[in-house]
Amino acid sequence: MTLRLVQIAMDARDDAAVGRFWAEALGWGVSSEEPGVTNVEPVGFVYPDPVAVCIDVIAVPEPKTVKNRVHLDLATTSAAHQAELVARLCDLGATPADVGQGDVSWTVLADPEGNEFCVLAPWPGGRDTGPVAAVTVDCVDPRAMARFWDEAMDWTLHEVTGDHAVLRSAKGVGPYLQFLRTPGVKTVKNRVHLDLRPYPGDDQAAEVARLRALGATDMDVGQGDVPWTCLADPEGNEFDVLTPR
Repeated sequence: MTLRLVQIAMDARDDAAVGRFWAEALGWGVSSEEPGVTNVEPVGFVYPDPVAVCIDVIAVPEPKTVKNRVHLDLATTSAAHQAELVARLCDLGATPADVGQGDVSWTVLADPEGNEFCVLAPWPGGRDTGPVAAVTVDCVDPRAMARFWDEAMDWTLHEVTGDHAVLRSAKGVGPYLQFLRTPGVKTVKNRVHLDLRPYPGDDQAAEVARLRALGATDMDVGQGDVPWTCLADPEGNEFDVLTPR
């Protein structure tokens, strides 16, 4: 038994507008399963596939109040591509964001609802990820997070230090999942979280029990009666365990 990272869920006041922004930003398509949920995924994509981690934008009434602890890093192929992508994203409605990054090689932007993301300078690891180079999570202890997430999923742990930990699909495709040591601790519900899915034929309840044994805790975020289970990792980051598919 094990789990796959299949998508991220992003809260928004206007799911359709934020979904359109991210579809344009990534060159993906947009659809809607139900009112209040906008799905963003590559055109022609057969879900789920580790070649991409899709985005579900979910309508919520609460506004964003603090820096997100989970964000996307976008890949570029050259300095010119990085500059062109930043300019195009700003034309789409992104704005520069200052999260204390200082003088760095990447550019920090925010989407139309203030969700921070980074446009990375070219790097070897981003050559085959697709437009999303990484899903990045702020944390206090990357080593502890690596231990949990390496056991939680069937992704491969590529690197772990006191400052960061990096995982990627065992098939060597799609974006990386990285945990970066940052100051401060989680204080409010994350507006971006991970969604994991068991493989066909596996047991969702057994997977949830396994995660609890690894240190996950149950979370009530007002989800009500839903087919998925809401949990939190050892640093309190919410994530969902979906039904097998």
